[in-house]
Amino acid sequence: MAADDVKSVVAAYEQTLRGLGIQDRGDPLAELVAKKVFEIGQGGVKDPAQICKQAIEELRIV
Repeated sequence: MAADDVKSVVAAYEQTLRGLGIQDRGDPLAELVAKKVFEIGQGGVKDPAQICKQAIEELRIV
């Protein structure tokens, strides 16, 4: 994964956590979000907002 891709995934992770109201990085849900965001990023999606939206949809959290 290229450096720009990593930045996008990290931004998407932070955005998704904020969107879900998760503040505790130790929360098991935060780990689930991280795995899903990484999976989507690995799949070729580059835009953090799109990764966030897709992660929430796929996890069906909200």
